[in-house]
Amino acid sequence: MTTWPDKKLGFGLMRLPKENGEICLDKVCQLADEFLARGYTYFDTAYVYEGSEEAFRRAVAERHPRESYRIATKMAGWKLRPDYLPADMFADQLARCGVDYFDYYLLHSVQESRGTIYEDYGCWEFGARMKEEGKIGAFGFSFHGRPDLLDRLLTEHPEVDFVQLQLNYVDWNSDVVWAESNYETARRHDVDVVVMEPVKGGILASLPPAAAEPLRALQPDASPASWALRFAAGLSGVRMVLSGMNAPEQLTDNAAVFDDPQPLTRIELDALRKTRGILLSVPTVPCTGCRYCVDGCPMGIRIPDVFLAYNQILTFGEHNRPHFYYQGQVTLGSGRARDCIGCGQCESACPQHIAIIEELAKASEKLDQ
Repeated sequence: MTTWPDKKLGFGLMRLPKENGEICLDKVCQLADEFLARGYTYFDTAYVYEGSEEAFRRAVAERHPRESYRIATKMAGWKLRPDYLPADMFADQLARCGVDYFDYYLLHSVQESRGTIYEDYGCWEFGARMKEEGKIGAFGFSFHGRPDLLDRLLTEHPEVDFVQLQLNYVDWNSDVVWAESNYETARRHDVDVVVMEPVKGGILASLPPAAAEPLRALQPDASPASWALRFAAGLSGVRMVLSGMNAPEQLTDNAAVFDDPQPLTRIELDALRKTRGILLSVPTVPCTGCRYCVDGCPMGIRIPDVFLAYNQILTFGEHNRPHFYYQGQVTLGSGRARDCIGCGQCESACPQHIAIIEELAKASEKLDQ
Protein backbone atom coordinates (compact mmCIF):
# COMPACT_ATOMS: atom_id res chain seq x y z
CA MET A 1 0.00 0.00 0.00
CA THR A 2 1.18 3.52 -0.79
CA THR A 3 2.29 5.50 2.24
CA TRP A 4 1.57 9.19 2.69
CA PRO A 5 4.22 11.87 2.11
CA ASP A 6 5.64 13.56 5.19
CA LYS A 7 4.72 17.00 3.84
CA LYS A 8 0.96 17.52 3.78
CA LEU A 9 0.59 20.08 0.98
CA GLY A 10 -0.92 18.65 -2.20
CA PHE A 11 -1.05 20.41 -5.56
CA GLY A 12 -4.68 20.47 -6.74
CA LEU A 13 -4.85 20.62 -10.53
CA MET A 14 -8.49 21.62 -10.95
CA ARG A 15 -7.87 25.35 -11.40
CA LEU A 16 -4.72 25.60 -13.51
CA PRO A 17 -3.49 28.94 -14.90
CA LYS A 18 -5.02 29.74 -18.28
CA GLU A 19 -4.49 32.21 -21.09
CA ASN A 20 -7.27 32.84 -23.61
CA GLY A 21 -9.20 29.92 -22.14
CA GLU A 22 -6.33 27.43 -22.60
CA ILE A 23 -4.15 25.90 -19.88
CA CYS A 24 -0.80 27.68 -19.87
CA LEU A 25 1.63 24.75 -19.86
CA ASP A 26 4.72 26.90 -19.29
CA LYS A 27 3.25 28.22 -16.06
CA VAL A 28 2.15 24.75 -14.97
CA CYS A 29 5.69 23.46 -15.57
CA GLN A 30 7.15 26.32 -13.56
CA LEU A 31 4.81 25.68 -10.65
CA ALA A 32 5.29 21.91 -10.72
CA ASP A 33 9.08 22.27 -10.83
CA GLU A 34 9.08 24.62 -7.86
CA PHE A 35 6.65 22.40 -5.95
CA LEU A 36 8.88 19.36 -6.39
CA ALA A 37 12.05 21.33 -5.69
CA ARG A 38 10.61 22.30 -2.30
CA GLY A 39 10.20 18.63 -1.40
CA TYR A 40 6.47 18.28 -2.09
CA THR A 41 5.26 15.35 -4.17
CA TYR A 42 1.44 14.97 -4.20
CA PHE A 43 -0.56 16.00 -7.30
CA ASP A 44 -4.35 15.68 -7.50
CA THR A 45 -6.33 15.62 -10.74
CA ALA A 46 -9.47 13.98 -12.16
CA TYR A 47 -11.01 12.63 -15.36
CA VAL A 48 -13.40 15.59 -15.60
CA TYR A 49 -10.86 18.36 -14.92
CA GLU A 50 -10.67 19.43 -18.55
CA GLY A 51 -7.09 19.16 -19.82
CA SER A 52 -5.72 18.57 -16.33
CA GLU A 53 -4.58 14.96 -16.65
CA GLU A 54 -2.82 15.76 -19.92
CA ALA A 55 -1.23 18.86 -18.37
CA PHE A 56 0.07 16.71 -15.52
CA ARG A 57 1.62 14.29 -18.01
CA ARG A 58 3.37 17.04 -19.94
CA ALA A 59 4.47 19.09 -16.93
CA VAL A 60 5.39 16.29 -14.52
CA ALA A 61 5.34 12.70 -15.84
CA GLU A 62 7.32 13.48 -18.99
CA ARG A 63 9.81 15.74 -17.19
CA HIS A 64 10.47 14.15 -13.80
CA PRO A 65 11.42 10.66 -12.55
CA ARG A 66 8.45 8.52 -11.52
CA GLU A 67 9.78 8.11 -7.98
CA SER A 68 9.87 11.90 -7.48
CA TYR A 69 6.11 12.44 -7.45
CA ARG A 70 2.79 10.89 -6.43
CA ILE A 71 -0.34 11.18 -8.49
CA ALA A 72 -3.98 10.93 -7.46
CA THR A 73 -6.85 10.97 -9.92
CA LYS A 74 -10.55 10.17 -9.88
CA MET A 75 -13.09 8.08 -11.77
CA ALA A 76 -16.15 10.03 -12.91
CA GLY A 77 -18.99 7.54 -12.51
CA TRP A 78 -21.49 9.76 -14.31
CA LYS A 79 -19.36 9.51 -17.47
CA LEU A 80 -19.54 5.71 -17.57
CA ARG A 81 -21.75 3.94 -20.12
CA PRO A 82 -22.47 0.33 -21.07
CA ASP A 83 -19.90 0.76 -23.85
CA TYR A 84 -17.44 2.72 -21.67
CA LEU A 85 -16.77 0.79 -18.46
CA PRO A 86 -14.48 1.46 -15.47
CA ALA A 87 -11.60 -0.43 -17.09
CA ASP A 88 -11.90 1.76 -20.20
CA MET A 89 -11.84 5.00 -18.23
CA PHE A 90 -8.96 3.75 -16.07
CA ALA A 91 -6.90 2.85 -19.15
CA ASP A 92 -7.59 6.27 -20.67
CA GLN A 93 -6.50 7.96 -17.45
CA LEU A 94 -3.23 6.02 -17.31
CA ALA A 95 -2.51 7.20 -20.86
CA ARG A 96 -3.60 10.77 -20.18
CA CYS A 97 -1.40 11.00 -17.07
CA GLY A 98 1.54 9.19 -18.66
CA VAL A 99 1.95 6.60 -15.88
CA ASP A 100 1.49 2.85 -15.51
CA TYR A 101 -0.01 3.02 -12.01
CA PHE A 102 -1.69 5.55 -9.72
CA ASP A 103 -0.43 6.15 -6.21
CA TYR A 104 -3.96 7.14 -5.15
CA TYR A 105 -7.23 6.53 -6.98
CA LEU A 106 -10.67 7.82 -6.03
CA LEU A 107 -14.29 7.48 -7.00
CA HIS A 108 -15.23 11.05 -7.72
CA SER A 109 -17.85 13.17 -5.94
CA VAL A 110 -19.91 10.44 -4.27
CA GLN A 111 -23.18 12.01 -3.13
CA GLU A 112 -26.91 11.33 -2.93
CA SER A 113 -27.65 12.77 -6.37
CA ARG A 114 -25.27 10.29 -8.04
CA GLY A 115 -27.61 7.47 -7.00
CA THR A 116 -26.14 3.96 -7.25
CA ILE A 117 -23.99 4.56 -10.32
CA TYR A 118 -20.77 3.42 -8.65
CA GLU A 119 -22.48 0.23 -7.45
CA ASP A 120 -24.18 -0.36 -10.79
CA TYR A 121 -20.88 -0.31 -12.66
CA GLY A 122 -18.95 -2.30 -10.02
CA CYS A 123 -16.57 0.58 -9.36
CA TRP A 124 -15.87 -0.32 -5.73
CA GLU A 125 -14.89 -3.85 -6.71
CA PHE A 126 -12.87 -2.51 -9.64
CA GLY A 127 -10.86 -0.22 -7.37
CA ALA A 128 -10.12 -3.03 -4.94
CA ARG A 129 -9.03 -5.26 -7.81
CA MET A 130 -6.71 -2.63 -9.27
CA LYS A 131 -5.14 -2.23 -5.85
CA GLU A 132 -4.56 -5.99 -5.62
CA GLU A 133 -2.95 -5.90 -9.07
CA GLY A 134 -0.63 -3.04 -8.10
CA LYS A 135 -2.25 -0.52 -10.44
CA ILE A 136 -3.43 1.54 -7.41
CA GLY A 137 -1.44 2.22 -4.26
CA ALA A 138 -4.36 3.46 -2.13
CA PHE A 139 -8.08 3.47 -2.93
CA GLY A 140 -10.57 6.09 -1.75
CA PHE A 141 -13.39 8.41 -2.76
CA SER A 142 -14.21 12.10 -2.66
CA PHE A 143 -17.45 12.87 -0.90
CA HIS A 144 -20.08 15.61 -1.09
CA GLY A 145 -22.99 14.25 0.90
CA ARG A 146 -24.57 13.76 4.28
CA PRO A 147 -22.82 12.09 7.24
CA ASP A 148 -25.32 9.21 7.32
CA LEU A 149 -24.44 8.29 3.72
CA LEU A 150 -20.72 8.56 4.49
CA ASP A 151 -21.18 6.29 7.51
CA ARG A 152 -23.00 3.70 5.39
CA LEU A 153 -20.41 3.77 2.62
CA LEU A 154 -17.49 3.35 4.99
CA THR A 155 -19.32 0.51 6.74
CA GLU A 156 -20.09 -1.27 3.47
CA HIS A 157 -16.65 -0.71 1.95
CA PRO A 158 -13.87 -1.53 4.43
CA GLU A 159 -11.54 -1.83 1.43
CA VAL A 160 -11.41 2.00 1.30
CA ASP A 161 -8.13 3.50 2.54
CA PHE A 162 -9.07 7.18 2.62
CA VAL A 163 -11.81 9.70 1.98
CA GLN A 164 -11.49 13.20 0.52
CA LEU A 165 -13.66 15.78 2.29
CA GLN A 166 -14.41 19.48 1.98
CA LEU A 167 -13.08 20.89 5.25
CA ASN A 168 -12.55 24.55 6.08
CA TYR A 169 -13.27 26.78 9.03
CA VAL A 170 -16.24 28.54 7.42
CA ASP A 171 -18.06 25.33 6.45
CA TRP A 172 -17.21 23.59 9.72
CA ASN A 173 -20.70 23.85 11.22
CA SER A 174 -22.56 24.12 7.91
CA ASP A 175 -25.84 22.23 7.58
CA VAL A 176 -25.22 22.03 3.81
CA VAL A 177 -21.59 20.86 3.63
CA TRP A 178 -21.62 19.02 7.01
CA ALA A 179 -17.84 19.43 7.32
CA GLU A 180 -17.46 18.67 11.03
CA SER A 181 -19.91 15.77 11.01
CA ASN A 182 -18.33 14.18 7.94
CA TYR A 183 -14.87 14.60 9.43
CA GLU A 184 -15.95 12.98 12.70
CA THR A 185 -17.56 10.12 10.74
CA ALA A 186 -14.32 9.45 8.88
CA ARG A 187 -12.34 9.50 12.11
CA ARG A 188 -14.78 7.10 13.74
CA HIS A 189 -14.11 4.65 10.90
CA ASP A 190 -10.36 5.25 11.26
CA VAL A 191 -9.80 6.07 7.59
CA ASP A 192 -7.28 8.66 6.47
CA VAL A 193 -8.57 12.06 5.34
CA VAL A 194 -7.53 14.22 2.40
CA VAL A 195 -8.81 17.79 2.59
CA MET A 196 -10.26 19.56 -0.46
CA GLU A 197 -11.47 23.15 -0.57
CA PRO A 198 -9.49 24.23 2.54
CA VAL A 199 -9.62 27.80 1.20
CA LYS A 200 -13.16 27.31 -0.17
CA GLY A 201 -12.28 27.73 -3.82
CA GLY A 202 -10.12 30.77 -3.03
CA ILE A 203 -12.86 32.61 -1.15
CA LEU A 204 -10.91 32.48 2.11
CA ALA A 205 -7.72 33.77 0.47
CA SER A 206 -9.14 37.26 0.11
CA LEU A 207 -11.22 38.38 3.06
CA PRO A 208 -13.20 41.59 3.47
CA PRO A 209 -11.37 44.00 5.80
CA ALA A 210 -13.79 43.51 8.69
CA ALA A 211 -13.51 39.72 8.51
CA ALA A 212 -9.73 39.82 8.25
CA GLU A 213 -9.29 42.12 11.25
CA PRO A 214 -9.34 39.45 14.03
CA LEU A 215 -6.59 37.54 12.19
CA ARG A 216 -4.56 40.61 11.28
CA ALA A 217 -4.60 41.73 14.91
CA LEU A 218 -2.75 38.56 15.92
CA GLN A 219 -0.46 38.13 12.90
CA PRO A 220 -0.31 41.21 10.67
CA ASP A 221 1.91 39.56 8.05
CA ALA A 222 0.09 36.21 7.74
CA SER A 223 -2.05 35.75 4.64
CA PRO A 224 -5.73 34.81 5.01
CA ALA A 225 -5.03 31.62 3.05
CA SER A 226 -2.36 30.54 5.54
CA TRP A 227 -4.91 30.62 8.36
CA ALA A 228 -7.29 28.38 6.41
CA LEU A 229 -4.52 25.92 5.56
CA ARG A 230 -3.30 25.73 9.15
CA PHE A 231 -6.84 24.97 10.31
CA ALA A 232 -7.17 22.05 7.89
CA ALA A 233 -3.66 20.69 8.42
CA GLY A 234 -4.06 20.68 12.20
CA LEU A 235 -6.97 18.22 12.19
CA SER A 236 -5.98 14.75 13.39
CA GLY A 237 -6.09 12.05 10.73
CA VAL A 238 -5.54 14.54 7.90
CA ARG A 239 -2.85 13.17 5.61
CA MET A 240 -2.99 15.72 2.80
CA VAL A 241 -4.36 19.23 2.22
CA LEU A 242 -5.01 20.19 -1.40
CA SER A 243 -4.47 23.70 -2.68
CA GLY A 244 -5.21 24.89 -6.20
CA MET A 245 -2.10 27.01 -6.75
CA ASN A 246 -1.94 28.90 -10.05
CA ALA A 247 0.71 31.53 -9.34
CA PRO A 248 4.25 31.36 -7.86
CA GLU A 249 3.36 33.64 -4.96
CA GLN A 250 0.52 31.31 -3.95
CA LEU A 251 2.88 28.35 -3.95
CA THR A 252 5.41 30.26 -1.86
CA ASP A 253 2.78 31.30 0.67
CA ASN A 254 1.28 27.81 0.90
CA ALA A 255 4.66 26.12 1.24
CA ALA A 256 5.62 28.44 4.08
CA VAL A 257 2.75 26.96 6.10
CA PHE A 258 3.76 23.35 5.50
CA ASP A 259 7.54 23.80 5.64
CA ASP A 260 7.15 24.57 9.33
CA PRO A 261 3.61 23.48 10.33
CA GLN A 262 2.31 25.21 13.44
CA PRO A 263 -0.96 24.04 15.04
CA LEU A 264 -3.43 26.79 15.80
CA THR A 265 -3.45 27.95 19.41
CA ARG A 266 -6.64 28.46 21.41
CA ILE A 267 -6.34 32.22 20.90
CA GLU A 268 -5.90 31.74 17.14
CA LEU A 269 -8.89 29.43 16.95
CA ASP A 270 -10.97 32.07 18.74
CA ALA A 271 -9.86 34.61 16.12
CA LEU A 272 -10.91 32.25 13.32
CA ARG A 273 -14.32 31.82 14.93
CA LYS A 274 -14.73 35.61 14.97
CA THR A 275 -13.75 35.81 11.31
CA ARG A 276 -16.19 33.03 10.45
CA GLY A 277 -18.99 34.84 12.26
CA ILE A 278 -18.33 38.03 10.33
CA LEU A 279 -18.21 36.20 6.99
CA LEU A 280 -21.38 34.25 7.63
CA SER A 281 -23.22 37.43 8.54
CA VAL A 282 -22.96 38.46 4.86
CA PRO A 283 -25.23 36.23 2.73
CA THR A 284 -23.48 35.05 -0.45
CA VAL A 285 -23.84 32.11 -2.84
CA PRO A 286 -21.68 29.28 -1.37
CA CYS A 287 -20.17 28.30 -4.72
CA THR A 288 -16.66 26.78 -4.66
CA GLY A 289 -16.11 26.93 -8.43
CA CYS A 290 -15.97 23.16 -8.97
CA ARG A 291 -17.77 23.68 -12.32
CA TYR A 292 -19.73 20.43 -12.20
CA CYS A 293 -22.81 22.49 -13.03
CA VAL A 294 -21.39 23.85 -16.28
CA ASP A 295 -21.20 20.61 -18.24
CA GLY A 296 -24.58 20.10 -19.85
CA CYS A 297 -26.05 23.58 -19.29
CA PRO A 298 -28.17 24.02 -22.45
CA MET A 299 -27.64 27.78 -22.39
CA GLY A 300 -23.87 27.60 -21.94
CA ILE A 301 -23.93 29.63 -18.72
CA ARG A 302 -20.64 29.60 -16.83
CA ILE A 303 -22.47 29.50 -13.54
CA PRO A 304 -19.49 29.68 -11.12
CA ASP A 305 -18.22 32.77 -12.95
CA VAL A 306 -21.63 34.41 -12.64
CA PHE A 307 -21.65 33.69 -8.91
CA LEU A 308 -18.08 34.92 -8.50
CA ALA A 309 -19.09 38.32 -9.88
CA TYR A 310 -22.36 38.34 -7.92
CA ASN A 311 -20.65 37.43 -4.64
CA GLN A 312 -18.17 40.25 -5.10
CA ILE A 313 -21.06 42.68 -5.25
CA LEU A 314 -22.75 41.10 -2.21
CA THR A 315 -19.56 41.19 -0.16
CA PHE A 316 -17.85 44.39 -1.32
CA GLY A 317 -20.75 46.43 -2.69
CA GLU A 318 -21.32 47.88 -6.14
CA HIS A 319 -18.18 48.68 -8.11
CA ASN A 320 -16.94 48.18 -11.66
CA ARG A 321 -14.73 45.12 -11.27
CA PRO A 322 -17.42 42.39 -11.00
CA HIS A 323 -19.29 43.89 -13.94
CA PHE A 324 -16.15 43.96 -16.09
CA TYR A 325 -15.44 40.36 -15.12
CA TYR A 326 -18.98 39.26 -15.95
CA GLN A 327 -18.98 41.00 -19.33
CA GLY A 328 -15.63 39.39 -20.07
CA GLN A 329 -17.13 35.94 -19.49
CA VAL A 330 -20.00 36.76 -21.85
CA THR A 331 -17.49 37.92 -24.46
CA LEU A 332 -15.68 34.57 -24.12
CA GLY A 333 -18.92 32.73 -24.87
CA SER A 334 -20.79 32.34 -21.59
CA GLY A 335 -24.55 32.66 -21.55
CA ARG A 336 -25.96 35.42 -19.36
CA ALA A 337 -27.59 34.75 -16.01
CA ARG A 338 -30.90 35.87 -17.50
CA ASP A 339 -30.64 33.11 -20.14
CA CYS A 340 -31.37 30.38 -17.56
CA ILE A 341 -34.41 28.30 -18.59
CA GLY A 342 -34.79 26.56 -15.21
CA CYS A 343 -34.12 23.02 -16.47
CA GLY A 344 -32.47 21.99 -13.18
CA GLN A 345 -29.50 20.11 -14.69
CA CYS A 346 -27.10 22.30 -12.74
CA GLU A 347 -28.80 21.76 -9.39
CA SER A 348 -28.65 17.97 -9.69
CA ALA A 349 -24.88 18.19 -10.29
CA CYS A 350 -24.04 20.73 -7.56
CA PRO A 351 -22.04 19.26 -4.62
CA GLN A 352 -22.93 22.32 -2.52
CA HIS A 353 -26.69 21.79 -3.07
CA ILE A 354 -27.17 25.41 -4.15
CA ALA A 355 -30.56 26.60 -5.42
CA ILE A 356 -28.84 27.67 -8.62
CA ILE A 357 -31.94 28.66 -10.60
CA GLU A 358 -33.09 31.03 -7.87
CA GLU A 359 -29.61 32.47 -7.34
CA LEU A 360 -29.07 33.04 -11.06
CA ALA A 361 -32.26 35.11 -11.15
CA LYS A 362 -30.94 37.24 -8.27
CA ALA A 363 -27.56 37.58 -9.95
CA SER A 364 -29.23 38.66 -13.17
CA GLU A 365 -30.91 41.56 -11.38
CA LYS A 366 -27.46 42.90 -10.48
CA LEU A 367 -25.41 41.92 -13.53
CA ASP A 368 -27.71 42.05 -16.55
CA GLN A 369 -28.26 45.78 -16.61
